[in-house]
Amino acid sequence: MSEQNNDWERGVLEKLAFSAIQEQRRARRWGIFFKLSTFAYITIILVLITGWIGGDAGIISGIHTALVVLEVVISEKIPDSAVYLIAGLQAAFSDKNTQGVVLRINSPGGSPVQAGLVNDEIRRLRAIHPTIPLYVVVEDICASGGYYIAAAADKIFVNKASIVGSIGVLMDGFGFTGTMNKLGVERRLLTAGENKGFMDPFSPRNPKHEAFTKAMLGEIHQQFISVVRDGRGKRLKETPETFSGLFWSGDKSIKLGLADEIGSLGSVARDVIKAEDIVDFTSHEGLADRLAKRFGAGMASVLPNFTSQSAGITLR
Repeated sequence: MSEQNNDWERGVLEKLAFSAIQEQRRARRWGIFFKLSTFAYITIILVLITGWIGGDAGIISGIHTALVVLEVVISEKIPDSAVYLIAGLQAAFSDKNTQGVVLRINSPGGSPVQAGLVNDEIRRLRAIHPTIPLYVVVEDICASGGYYIAAAADKIFVNKASIVGSIGVLMDGFGFTGTMNKLGVERRLLTAGENKGFMDPFSPRNPKHEAFTKAMLGEIHQQFISVVRDGRGKRLKETPETFSGLFWSGDKSIKLGLADEIGSLGSVARDVIKAEDIVDFTSHEGLADRLAKRFGAGMASVLPNFTSQSAGITLR
């Protein structure tokens, strides 16, 4: 009987010891798993922040056609601002194996300031690198601010059904005075400076403000016209409608001198630049930029309002 008790106790102890060993092994495995997961997560974050993933051409060997893509409404907001487009263009021109640069555009336009910054940079880069041509290839649409940028290119290639043109400026907004009167809402706008409530949508129309705005839009329109005339030169066949804000098919735009030839990214790389290998130098928004933008937006929400009442001016 004593021996049976000893065997039973020994068995229980062995089971307890074995269970303890298994539990320790499981704990070690989970510990290793969580440590590796944390390491992998931190590594990915660091890679994204430092820009190792996306936005760069990487290691390139051999001659190539450098590609930069514009396919957004051009604005001052990241990542639609000129900063990213200019960064891509600079990288494309600076690469020693670049035989030519193609700026592929699919944009309805946007900010005249941002479009002007890109146009100026293209002209600067072409002057620094006179042996590297820059061609614009239009896909669906290259209108207004998009065309403002395209005008700086050596040549503009289009599809016969592309939409090209819209050389004009607009400033849009709304007026709510009638709605407010029906609802019995009273507008209480306090300003320091007689024109600080300029074009306020909740106040009656002001002829003085409207005249001032039209004059300013006309000035920006003339800047746009000058850029197009300088860029297109004698190729441009002006008509009374050229700078009216109208737009045309790619086929018609060639006849008007707003574009040069029918072509695509592949055909321009192969037949014009003579470098079929295409390397994308388009710069993209990284994680650090997205975090900075979110933080900046949060900070802006608690700042006093010193903004203008006027609506945004747009090339579209």
